[in-house]
Amino acid sequence: MPHALFGHRPGRCVRNAPRGGAIDPATGGAGVPCGVSPVRPTAPLGPIGLILPTFVQDTVPSWAEPVDGARSATDPLADLADLCRRAEDAGADALWACDHLFWHGPCLECLVVLTVAATVTERAALGTCVIQLPLRRAVAVAKQAATLQTLSRGRVILGVGVGSHPGEYEQVGAAYHSRGHDLDTAIGELHRSWRSGHGATHGDTDSSDPTERYLQLPAPDPVPVWVGGSSDAALRRAAHRADGWMPLFLSVDQYGDAVERLAKEVDAVGRPQDAVTPAMVLFVSLDADRDRGVAKGTGWMGSLYGLPPKAFERHLVTGTPDEVAARVAEYRSVGAQHVAVYVTDDEPIDQFTRLMEALPVAGVPSGR
Repeated sequence: MPHALFGHRPGRCVRNAPRGGAIDPATGGAGVPCGVSPVRPTAPLGPIGLILPTFVQDTVPSWAEPVDGARSATDPLADLADLCRRAEDAGADALWACDHLFWHGPCLECLVVLTVAATVTERAALGTCVIQLPLRRAVAVAKQAATLQTLSRGRVILGVGVGSHPGEYEQVGAAYHSRGHDLDTAIGELHRSWRSGHGATHGDTDSSDPTERYLQLPAPDPVPVWVGGSSDAALRRAAHRADGWMPLFLSVDQYGDAVERLAKEVDAVGRPQDAVTPAMVLFVSLDADRDRGVAKGTGWMGSLYGLPPKAFERHLVTGTPDEVAARVAEYRSVGAQHVAVYVTDDEPIDQFTRLMEALPVAGVPSGR
């Protein structure tokens, strides 16, 4: 989940958002409300999720081994499945997968990863964190998400965003400077695709109207769409068009202020107060030796983003399991209904398990 997925670089906080009027589509404005009714996951979403390690920094897992090199005996599919199973057993209420089509290191495609997760878990929500929708055909993403929603019995959350890497857009052949407008359009295309088969089991083969003959079937349970990003545009977009908002790189105070602005923006466009679920992405490094935890965690983040480790010192939560759990509780206290934990380690399950064990003492309910 590099910052590209959220269109937000470290050190930039959310500013006050205007309450109405037209927004410049070139900067990713939300435009007018889309009128989509709020959607919740089929089962209530618990407070803690784990971002799966699909962007590795310090190790070379079997799935990242060079094709023309010696292959280990390890089964990459089995390893990923085992991690997802252990994360759910540890209490993860959601499993999240990040997205890049082109990147400076090995990574796995997010919807394929979540499909693997769906086969070995029963309870955890399955979310993209976040998929860069302007880089893809929205109708194809709609079909993929609908299929996973159907097969997982309603556990999908489709997190979407714009990204902030012009070079990746160039590699895909997509327009970078219109990405905000393109995301707005794509969100509408998602809903159009899902609505096309509503109430139907088959298209009308006697009709010459393509909207009656060609449908996306089976129509899935409603898929929640969350917007990722800490920018003003992302916050407004979530308020106008989405069911959740998922920023990163915000302090507790910044996040609390942003949640208040989100609520005002939701109210200003006439949506129900609970229409948008506030969530938070939190980078953590659990270590009793604080200096060591900071060094390891910021080094890992620096490798992930291709930036100096020092840039992440104030965006990383470090300490003992109890100390990190207390910080999670602080975000919860100012409005975060869900915290997606990004453990800064290629093998996160040990740290995540220790955090989950500490959360109930901090007043955060556990999914275990």
